[in-house]
Amino acid sequence: MASKLVISTFLSLDGIMQAPGGPGEDDTNDFQHGGWLAPHVDEGFGAIMGDVFDRADGLLLGRRSYDILSSHWPSVPDEEGGAKINSMPKYVTTRTPMNAEWRNTQVLVGDAAQTIADLKRSTDGEILVQGSSDLIRTLQQAELVDEYRLLIFPVVLGEGKRLFAEGTMPAGLKFTGSSSTDAGVVYVTYEWAGKPVLGSVV
Repeated sequence: MASKLVISTFLSLDGIMQAPGGPGEDDTNDFQHGGWLAPHVDEGFGAIMGDVFDRADGLLLGRRSYDILSSHWPSVPDEEGGAKINSMPKYVTTRTPMNAEWRNTQVLVGDAAQTIADLKRSTDGEILVQGSSDLIRTLQQAELVDEYRLLIFPVVLGEGKRLFAEGTMPAGLKFTGSSSTDAGVVYVTYEWAGKPVLGSVV
């Protein structure tokens, strides 16, 4: 028994993942570009995200992302994707005990690297991480990420939280697929392949 941990995230062309959904989502460090995703949402984007969530058996979130999603989805159960996300198992990581009122949510209290390693060993299927930039960095450092599903948007932001920040644990990746939408969003998928393979072209 072991789950596959999948990072699904939205990125600008220069690798920023902060506040794609709208202004005020995450204004850390006075980020001024919240909502950069919205102009590029179309049917192709919806189809990709529908497939990502259809394949997921559980949703893993950091505390901030949990607060954002749990304030929205329970109140719109009839919105597309609402039934799935509200009913699926959800896990929220925190160092401080909390009450999780969103249905089917389990709180993982303690060191995230340890609690999530335990979660992977004790569950089956796919656990999806959506957003949660701080949590992702912890998962990368602990080498717990099995797959990346990245939607790359035709916008350059120049600042903000990055998926692969300075100091990220080096990793080799295996390309597994790509597609694009009419709005110019490129969807690429990679599996974790251990340490980078080095060589020389000199």
